[in-house]
Amino acid sequence: MHAAANPSAPYRHRLRVYWEDTDAGGVVFYANYLKFFERARTEWLRERGVGQQQMKDDTGHMFVVAESRVRYARPARLDDSLEISVELRSCGRASMLIAQQAWRGSELLAEGEIRIGCVDALTFRPQRFPNPILQALT
Repeated sequence: MHAAANPSAPYRHRLRVYWEDTDAGGVVFYANYLKFFERARTEWLRERGVGQQQMKDDTGHMFVVAESRVRYARPARLDDSLEISVELRSCGRASMLIAQQAWRGSELLAEGEIRIGCVDALTFRPQRFPNPILQALT
C-alpha cells in the first residue's frame, strides 16, 4: 500500500445523476446521497492505496459505517454533474470520522459526517487499523 502526498487534503470525486438516482419528483432520492458519499470514499481510499477487498483478504479486517449524519440543503436533479468531497476529520485506532459534501458547481446540496469503523470481517468485533492502512490514511 502506498500513501498519497497529502492524505488529509480534501478529495473530490465527480459523478453524474442518473434516472435510477431520482424519485417520483425528479430529484435525487435522499438516501442516494449516502451512496454517492460511499462511492467517493471508496475512490479516496483507492487513491491512498487502500483496496477494501485486498485489505479484507490480507488482514481479515473491513470497514463498516458506524454512524452517519446528513443535512440536505438543495435538490440535485437528473443529469446534474456533482462533485463529492471527502475529508478526514479525525482518525483513531479503530475508527475515523469523515466529512463529506455534495456540490453542483458552487452550490452545496448536502453535507454530512460518516464514522467508519474497522472490524474483524468474520465476527464484526472492532479491530485496530492495520499499521499500513493507518499510515495510508494519515
